[in-house]
Amino acid sequence: MSAVTSSARASAFLRSFTIQGSWNYRTMLGGGFAFALLPVLRQVFRGPQLTEALRRHTEHFNAHPYLAGLALGAAAKLEADGCDPELVRRFKTAIKGPLGGLGDALVWAAWLPATALLGLIAHFSGAPPWLCVLVFLLPYNLGHLALRLWGFRTGLRWGHEVGRVLREAALGRRTETVSRAGALLLGVFAGLVCTVGPAASAAGLRGGASEALWLVLAVGAFVVGLVGGVRVWRPAAVVVVGAVVSILTVAAR
Repeated sequence: MSAVTSSARASAFLRSFTIQGSWNYRTMLGGGFAFALLPVLRQVFRGPQLTEALRRHTEHFNAHPYLAGLALGAAAKLEADGCDPELVRRFKTAIKGPLGGLGDALVWAAWLPATALLGLIAHFSGAPPWLCVLVFLLPYNLGHLALRLWGFRTGLRWGHEVGRVLREAALGRRTETVSRAGALLLGVFAGLVCTVGPAASAAGLRGGASEALWLVLAVGAFVVGLVGGVRVWRPAAVVVVGAVVSILTVAAR
Protein backbone atom coordinates (compact mmCIF):
# COMPACT_ATOMS: atom_id res chain seq x y z
CA MET A 1 0.00 0.00 0.00
CA SER A 2 3.03 2.31 -0.03
CA ALA A 3 2.14 3.37 -3.59
CA VAL A 4 -1.17 4.78 -2.38
CA THR A 5 -1.13 8.05 -0.49
CA SER A 6 -3.02 8.61 2.75
CA SER A 7 -5.17 11.23 1.04
CA ALA A 8 -6.31 8.66 -1.54
CA ARG A 9 -7.21 6.23 1.24
CA ALA A 10 -9.11 8.92 3.13
CA SER A 11 -10.94 9.88 -0.06
CA ALA A 12 -11.91 6.24 -0.68
CA PHE A 13 -13.25 5.95 2.86
CA LEU A 14 -15.31 9.15 2.57
CA ARG A 15 -16.67 8.03 -0.81
CA SER A 16 -17.79 4.76 0.78
CA PHE A 17 -20.59 6.73 2.48
CA THR A 18 -22.16 7.17 -0.98
CA ILE A 19 -21.73 3.55 -2.02
CA GLN A 20 -25.50 3.14 -2.42
CA GLY A 21 -25.83 6.30 -4.50
CA SER A 22 -26.03 4.43 -7.83
CA TRP A 23 -27.76 1.30 -6.56
CA ASN A 24 -29.59 -0.64 -9.26
CA TYR A 25 -30.94 -4.15 -9.82
CA ARG A 26 -28.20 -5.14 -12.26
CA THR A 27 -24.99 -4.25 -10.41
CA MET A 28 -26.46 -3.23 -7.03
CA LEU A 29 -23.47 -1.60 -5.22
CA GLY A 30 -21.10 -2.13 -8.15
CA GLY A 31 -21.11 1.45 -9.41
CA GLY A 32 -20.75 2.90 -5.92
CA PHE A 33 -17.93 0.47 -5.12
CA ALA A 34 -15.97 1.54 -8.22
CA PHE A 35 -16.58 5.22 -7.45
CA ALA A 36 -15.28 4.78 -3.88
CA LEU A 37 -12.22 2.86 -5.08
CA LEU A 38 -11.39 5.32 -7.88
CA PRO A 39 -8.90 7.49 -5.88
CA VAL A 40 -6.82 4.36 -5.22
CA LEU A 41 -7.11 3.06 -8.78
CA ARG A 42 -5.90 6.39 -10.17
CA GLN A 43 -2.64 6.03 -8.25
CA VAL A 44 -2.10 2.41 -9.28
CA PHE A 45 -3.12 2.42 -12.95
CA ARG A 46 -2.83 4.73 -15.94
CA GLY A 47 -4.62 5.00 -19.27
CA PRO A 48 -6.32 1.84 -20.58
CA GLN A 49 -5.34 -0.09 -17.45
CA LEU A 50 -7.27 2.38 -15.30
CA THR A 51 -10.31 2.05 -17.57
CA GLU A 52 -10.15 -1.75 -17.37
CA ALA A 53 -9.73 -1.73 -13.58
CA LEU A 54 -12.66 0.63 -13.19
CA ARG A 55 -14.78 -1.57 -15.44
CA ARG A 56 -13.97 -4.63 -13.36
CA HIS A 57 -15.09 -2.98 -10.16
CA THR A 58 -18.40 -1.76 -11.60
CA GLU A 59 -19.48 -5.38 -11.92
CA HIS A 60 -22.14 -6.81 -9.61
CA PHE A 61 -21.35 -6.44 -5.93
CA ASN A 62 -23.67 -6.45 -2.97
CA ALA A 63 -23.07 -6.24 0.79
CA HIS A 64 -24.34 -4.35 3.77
CA PRO A 65 -23.35 -0.70 3.16
CA TYR A 66 -21.80 -0.34 6.62
CA LEU A 67 -19.56 -3.39 6.10
CA ALA A 68 -18.86 -2.87 2.40
CA GLY A 69 -15.85 -0.78 3.46
CA LEU A 70 -14.11 -3.98 4.55
CA ALA A 71 -14.24 -5.31 1.00
CA LEU A 72 -13.35 -1.85 -0.31
CA GLY A 73 -10.22 -1.58 1.83
CA ALA A 74 -9.17 -5.13 0.97
CA ALA A 75 -9.67 -4.50 -2.77
CA ALA A 76 -7.60 -1.32 -2.49
CA LYS A 77 -4.75 -3.28 -0.92
CA LEU A 78 -4.96 -6.08 -3.48
CA GLU A 79 -4.90 -3.63 -6.39
CA ALA A 80 -2.02 -1.63 -4.88
CA ASP A 81 -0.05 -4.84 -4.32
CA GLY A 82 -0.43 -5.79 -7.97
CA CYS A 83 -2.57 -8.91 -7.42
CA ASP A 84 -4.07 -10.76 -10.34
CA PRO A 85 -7.43 -9.20 -11.35
CA GLU A 86 -9.08 -12.60 -11.26
CA LEU A 87 -8.00 -13.03 -7.62
CA VAL A 88 -9.57 -9.68 -6.78
CA ARG A 89 -12.78 -10.70 -8.54
CA ARG A 90 -12.95 -14.04 -6.73
CA PHE A 91 -12.29 -12.33 -3.41
CA LYS A 92 -15.16 -9.89 -3.90
CA THR A 93 -17.48 -12.71 -4.93
CA ALA A 94 -16.60 -14.74 -1.84
CA ILE A 95 -16.83 -11.92 0.71
CA LYS A 96 -20.04 -10.19 -0.37
CA GLY A 97 -22.41 -12.83 1.03
CA PRO A 98 -20.97 -12.89 4.58
CA LEU A 99 -20.79 -9.09 4.68
CA GLY A 100 -24.44 -8.84 3.69
CA GLY A 101 -25.70 -11.43 6.16
CA LEU A 102 -23.61 -10.25 9.11
CA GLY A 103 -24.39 -6.59 8.47
CA ASP A 104 -28.15 -7.12 8.16
CA ALA A 105 -28.27 -9.12 11.39
CA LEU A 106 -26.05 -6.75 13.36
CA VAL A 107 -27.37 -3.39 12.16
CA TRP A 108 -30.94 -3.73 10.86
CA ALA A 109 -32.10 -6.53 13.20
CA ALA A 110 -30.19 -5.60 16.38
CA TRP A 111 -28.45 -2.21 16.57
CA LEU A 112 -31.13 -0.06 14.91
CA PRO A 113 -34.06 -1.44 16.99
CA ALA A 114 -32.04 -1.18 20.21
CA THR A 115 -31.09 2.47 19.66
CA ALA A 116 -34.62 3.31 18.51
CA LEU A 117 -35.94 1.83 21.75
CA LEU A 118 -33.57 4.09 23.69
CA GLY A 119 -35.21 7.11 22.06
CA LEU A 120 -38.70 5.77 22.76
CA ILE A 121 -37.85 5.07 26.39
CA ALA A 122 -36.53 8.61 26.75
CA HIS A 123 -39.80 9.94 25.28
CA PHE A 124 -42.07 7.93 27.59
CA SER A 125 -39.86 8.90 30.53
CA GLY A 126 -40.75 12.55 29.92
CA ALA A 127 -37.60 13.78 28.15
CA PRO A 128 -38.00 16.73 25.75
CA PRO A 129 -38.31 15.82 22.04
CA TRP A 130 -34.85 17.11 21.06
CA LEU A 131 -33.23 14.96 23.74
CA CYS A 132 -35.16 11.87 22.59
CA VAL A 133 -33.85 12.41 19.08
CA LEU A 134 -30.28 12.73 20.37
CA VAL A 135 -30.63 9.63 22.55
CA PHE A 136 -31.43 7.70 19.37
CA LEU A 137 -29.15 9.39 16.84
CA LEU A 138 -25.93 9.61 18.87
CA PRO A 139 -25.58 5.92 19.80
CA TYR A 140 -26.79 4.75 16.40
CA ASN A 141 -24.40 6.92 14.42
CA LEU A 142 -21.45 6.36 16.72
CA GLY A 143 -21.97 2.63 16.31
CA HIS A 144 -22.27 2.60 12.54
CA LEU A 145 -19.38 5.04 12.07
CA ALA A 146 -17.16 2.85 14.24
CA LEU A 147 -18.22 -0.20 12.23
CA ARG A 148 -17.46 1.54 8.92
CA LEU A 149 -14.04 2.73 10.09
CA TRP A 150 -13.10 -0.65 11.56
CA GLY A 151 -14.08 -2.43 8.35
CA PHE A 152 -12.15 -0.12 6.04
CA ARG A 153 -8.99 -0.13 8.17
CA THR A 154 -9.17 -3.91 8.56
CA GLY A 155 -9.49 -4.37 4.82
CA LEU A 156 -6.54 -2.08 4.11
CA ARG A 157 -4.36 -3.96 6.56
CA TRP A 158 -5.22 -7.58 5.83
CA GLY A 159 -6.31 -7.69 2.19
CA HIS A 160 -7.59 -11.13 1.16
CA GLU A 161 -7.03 -12.41 4.74
CA VAL A 162 -9.94 -10.36 6.10
CA GLY A 163 -12.05 -13.52 6.24
CA ARG A 164 -9.95 -14.79 9.13
CA VAL A 165 -10.11 -11.42 10.88
CA LEU A 166 -13.88 -11.34 10.35
CA ARG A 167 -14.23 -14.72 12.06
CA GLU A 168 -12.06 -13.60 14.97
CA ALA A 169 -14.13 -10.42 15.35
CA ALA A 170 -17.11 -12.67 16.17
CA LEU A 171 -19.72 -10.27 14.85
CA GLY A 172 -22.33 -13.00 15.28
CA ARG A 173 -21.70 -13.09 19.03
CA ARG A 174 -21.81 -9.30 19.21
CA THR A 175 -25.11 -9.38 17.33
CA GLU A 176 -26.52 -11.76 19.93
CA THR A 177 -25.37 -9.46 22.73
CA VAL A 178 -27.02 -6.43 21.13
CA SER A 179 -30.20 -8.44 20.49
CA ARG A 180 -30.38 -9.42 24.16
CA ALA A 181 -29.91 -5.80 25.18
CA GLY A 182 -32.68 -4.89 22.73
CA ALA A 183 -35.01 -7.45 24.30
CA LEU A 184 -34.35 -5.92 27.72
CA LEU A 185 -35.03 -2.44 26.37
CA LEU A 186 -38.25 -3.70 24.77
CA GLY A 187 -39.38 -4.92 28.18
CA VAL A 188 -38.59 -1.54 29.74
CA PHE A 189 -40.44 0.22 26.93
CA ALA A 190 -43.50 -2.02 27.32
CA GLY A 191 -43.63 -1.25 31.03
CA LEU A 192 -43.40 2.48 30.38
CA VAL A 193 -46.17 2.35 27.77
CA CYS A 194 -48.45 0.71 30.33
CA THR A 195 -47.62 3.00 33.25
CA VAL A 196 -46.84 6.40 31.74
CA GLY A 197 -48.91 8.77 29.64
CA PRO A 198 -52.60 9.63 29.09
CA ALA A 199 -53.61 6.04 28.23
CA ALA A 200 -52.13 4.72 31.45
CA SER A 201 -53.82 7.47 33.45
CA ALA A 202 -57.18 6.68 31.88
CA ALA A 203 -56.77 3.00 32.74
CA GLY A 204 -55.79 3.82 36.30
CA LEU A 205 -52.28 2.45 35.94
CA ARG A 206 -50.40 5.50 37.15
CA GLY A 207 -49.43 5.79 40.76
CA GLY A 208 -50.53 3.74 43.72
CA ALA A 209 -50.73 -0.03 43.83
CA SER A 210 -50.94 -0.55 40.06
CA GLU A 211 -47.65 1.17 39.36
CA ALA A 212 -46.01 -0.70 42.23
CA LEU A 213 -47.27 -4.00 40.79
CA TRP A 214 -45.73 -3.14 37.42
CA LEU A 215 -42.41 -2.37 39.10
CA VAL A 216 -42.40 -5.65 41.02
CA LEU A 217 -43.35 -7.55 37.87
CA ALA A 218 -40.58 -5.92 35.86
CA VAL A 219 -37.89 -6.56 38.47
CA GLY A 220 -39.06 -10.14 38.97
CA ALA A 221 -39.07 -10.88 35.23
CA PHE A 222 -35.59 -9.44 34.87
CA VAL A 223 -34.17 -11.50 37.73
CA VAL A 224 -35.83 -14.71 36.51
CA GLY A 225 -34.51 -14.15 32.99
CA LEU A 226 -31.05 -13.31 34.27
CA VAL A 227 -30.84 -16.46 36.37
CA GLY A 228 -32.72 -18.92 34.17
CA GLY A 229 -31.77 -17.68 30.71
CA VAL A 230 -33.59 -19.00 27.66
CA ARG A 231 -34.84 -22.05 29.60
CA VAL A 232 -37.46 -20.01 31.42
CA TRP A 233 -38.71 -17.70 28.70
CA ARG A 234 -41.96 -19.63 28.10
CA PRO A 235 -43.12 -19.87 31.72
CA ALA A 236 -41.93 -16.32 32.35
CA ALA A 237 -43.93 -15.09 29.36
CA VAL A 238 -47.04 -16.85 30.65
CA VAL A 239 -46.63 -15.28 34.09
CA VAL A 240 -46.04 -11.81 32.64
CA VAL A 241 -49.04 -11.99 30.30
CA GLY A 242 -51.23 -13.29 33.15
CA ALA A 243 -50.10 -10.47 35.41
CA VAL A 244 -50.75 -7.87 32.70
CA VAL A 245 -54.26 -9.19 32.09
CA SER A 246 -54.99 -9.22 35.85
CA ILE A 247 -53.77 -5.65 36.33
CA LEU A 248 -55.74 -4.37 33.33
CA THR A 249 -58.87 -6.19 34.54
CA VAL A 250 -58.58 -4.64 37.99
CA ALA A 251 -57.96 -1.20 36.48
CA ALA A 252 -60.99 -1.53 34.18
CA ARG A 253 -63.24 -2.05 37.19
